[in-house]
Amino acid sequence: MQPATPLVLCVLLSQVLLLTSAEDLDCTPGFQQKVFHIDQPAEFIEDQAILNLTFSDCKGNDKLHYEVSSPYFRVNTDGSLVALRNITAVGKTLFVHARTPHAEDMAELVIVGGKDIQGSLQVVDSDRPEGSKFRLTGKGVDQEPKGIFRINENTGSVSVTRNLDRETIATYQLFVETIDVNGRTLEGPVPLEVIVIDQNDNRPIFREGPYIGHVMEGSPTGTTVMRMTAFDADDPATDNALLRYNIRQQTPDKPSPNMFYIDPEKGDIVTVVSPALLDRETLENPKYELIIEAQDMAGLDVGLTGTATATIMIDDKNDHSPKFTKKEFQATVEEGAMGVIVNLTVEDKDDPTTGAWRAAYTIINGNPGQSFEIHTNPQTNEGMLSVVKPLDYEISAFHTLLIKVENEDPLVPDVSYGSSSTATVHITVLDVNESPVFYPDPMMVTKQENISVGSVLLTVNATDPDSLQRQTIRYSVYKDPAGWLNINPINGTVDTTALLDRESPFVHNSVYTALFLATDSGNPPATGTGTLLITLEDVNDNAPFIYPTVAEVCDDAKNLSVVILGATDKDLHPNTDPFKFEIHKQTVPDKVWKISKINNTHALVSLLQNLNKANYHLPIMVTDSGKPPMTNITDLRVQVCSCKNSKVDCNAAGAPHFSAATALLLSLFNLACL
Repeated sequence: MQPATPLVLCVLLSQVLLLTSAEDLDCTPGFQQKVFHIDQPAEFIEDQAILNLTFSDCKGNDKLHYEVSSPYFRVNTDGSLVALRNITAVGKTLFVHARTPHAEDMAELVIVGGKDIQGSLQVVDSDRPEGSKFRLTGKGVDQEPKGIFRINENTGSVSVTRNLDRETIATYQLFVETIDVNGRTLEGPVPLEVIVIDQNDNRPIFREGPYIGHVMEGSPTGTTVMRMTAFDADDPATDNALLRYNIRQQTPDKPSPNMFYIDPEKGDIVTVVSPALLDRETLENPKYELIIEAQDMAGLDVGLTGTATATIMIDDKNDHSPKFTKKEFQATVEEGAMGVIVNLTVEDKDDPTTGAWRAAYTIINGNPGQSFEIHTNPQTNEGMLSVVKPLDYEISAFHTLLIKVENEDPLVPDVSYGSSSTATVHITVLDVNESPVFYPDPMMVTKQENISVGSVLLTVNATDPDSLQRQTIRYSVYKDPAGWLNINPINGTVDTTALLDRESPFVHNSVYTALFLATDSGNPPATGTGTLLITLEDVNDNAPFIYPTVAEVCDDAKNLSVVILGATDKDLHPNTDPFKFEIHKQTVPDKVWKISKINNTHALVSLLQNLNKANYHLPIMVTDSGKPPMTNITDLRVQVCSCKNSKVDCNAAGAPHFSAATALLLSLFNLACL
């Protein structure tokens, strides 16, 4: 094999250019004719004019430059399109791009009958072995994305099969080699780098919106508000992605159409008006909207543009103190009433949504008894002056308050609170007929229960707060649940109309409660209520009673205990236990029963012997410890039952069985009734 000969590569790349439309003017920048049709000749002859192109940027065509999509053609300065050498096939279409600093345009040359050649480059090997072929590999050929490039295996011509997009893939790394008829590599592979030349086919885009900035009112000229930057997908190393910014529109345009300026290179938006014009309270609207334009090609007229809206809020600062709408306010309130009596109004030019507007009120004089309070109405910013402790006309019929108002936020250093930030409130108290007042309330007295009817308990006392009026007071019973009391309507003496009973259901914890009314002679009359608490001392007026009153026992029981009795008493100690339990011996002479004390409140009843099956009535006498004591006799019914095989039968106990003495007494009673 002969030594390898270096491959000489010549790369010719096609470019796709965008058509830029111009504005409708008297002179329209661009080509006068944009599409041409010619028949495919047998051969394009070198330096022979094919057609003439006419382009104008309407500004003299200074620095006019032409580019042709095929490397085999050029446009002369006179606009003639010529071939650089004799050539037969150039494809179906040629594009001519014209550019000046002020305009650019593209013309299309349609070759009727031409073959589809989108772009090509020629790989030349001057000493290639006979019968060898070219082979192309790499990304864009046999690697994804496949099929973009192909090579003529005989001539080494590399062609592009479809349009390229630099923003998708900027470079392709291909490899070229020569192979023999069996596919074995003879020379190479040699790298072939295809660089996609950028065209200005992407507009600038603002991707970070919404854009909202804030600037404090009165800020110095040149204060930076915000920064806006756009993105251009074109090659950042070219003017295709070199952006310049400007403000296209400002809304509103008062007090100046140029309130703001944007740095054309950085995108910083700054204020350009004096601090005096940047006064939120005098502006038509504290919100400005700016249409910001970004243009590539360093801002040249041929550059593509993109726009976005910047919203700038003029923020409030507390440069206005609140002022009362008048120096003096009047209020009238009835004595004894509470609640809001007057709303104090203020004016403040600051932003109502901020603490620079919200008012805070303070009573600085005339409120020693803390009878008044003032709060801010959050909706209206008014000061709501309220009475929180009832006022008394007889003590003071007039009150004068001094009130100041401030903002929640502090004022700016060069602004202070003046005399308009204080106001005087004159309050007139109206006299009303007040209800008489019992003293003391509640009234308390202690008496023994069962005192005689007509006993005087106490004399109530009610006074009329209307000391400047001469009024009489009459008394009456309002609530007397048990109906025990009476009151003298003139002097208020309370006496009893029935016996007082501590054990009554109307008495709770030994206290009986009654209500009385005191009504004055005003017009209309006013009525006050007083409470009387009567504590009832206990007397021994309730006899004790036993429980239970029924018991059962088996007729053959070995344990002769019958029942444990308990006793209770409605009275209080010492009129209750210890209780004394006895069998009433006058009616029970038989010695078959026994009762034994267990403790102060219980005793055991037992048999001395077994009894026949029957019902027995045993009189039990129980006595409390009161002085004098009280006694109660209660019959204890004892059922003597038959108890066989764990079954208790009391049904056949028969008629009640009495002792002989009891039977004798009953007989005597019956005889006496004849």
